[in-house]
Amino acid sequence: MNLEPKPHLTPEEYLAFERAAEEKSEYLEGEMFAMAGASRAHNLIVVNLGRELSLQLRDRPCETYGSDQRILVEDTGLYTYADTSVVCEKPVFLADAYLDTLLNPLVLIEVLSSSTEAYDRGQKFRHYRSIPSLREYLMVSQQEPLIEHYLRQPGGTWLFTATRGLDAVLDLPALGVRLALAEVYAKVQFE
Repeated sequence: MNLEPKPHLTPEEYLAFERAAEEKSEYLEGEMFAMAGASRAHNLIVVNLGRELSLQLRDRPCETYGSDQRILVEDTGLYTYADTSVVCEKPVFLADAYLDTLLNPLVLIEVLSSSTEAYDRGQKFRHYRSIPSLREYLMVSQQEPLIEHYLRQPGGTWLFTATRGLDAVLDLPALGVRLALAEVYAKVQFE
């Protein structure tokens, strides 16, 4: 049994390590947490989401980022990665020379997996809710064509809707786009 304490990293030490690492890690309160790999279905869904959003937003001042875009939740100190993120005003990055840590996402999307679902629904969403610019949070199932959508209301509460089925379409009001679930789940095989 190893009883040595884990090293406590500063955010600057974490970023230096993370920028040189081959694998991604999250960071919170001095600790790094390795991120798991992804399944075929997960990867297909992430690429499909990025493609659909990028195509619909191509003539607007919005940028769609994939799962390598680091996000800092300034209020809580969480450095993390969403599967897909969108910003529609000028992107604001951590004030350093790298411009690789986004501060102002408008939409964040997580594709759920058995190893991360509880975290994505619970603690991670609690962190995300403290991002002032965030207006929509989507949790996308790999098990069936289902997207759970949270939309921030003017008073700060979140409105939940679930969109299910390959013939369904999900409206994203903050972006002014529609996601056809048939496109989000293109080539995904359900058991």
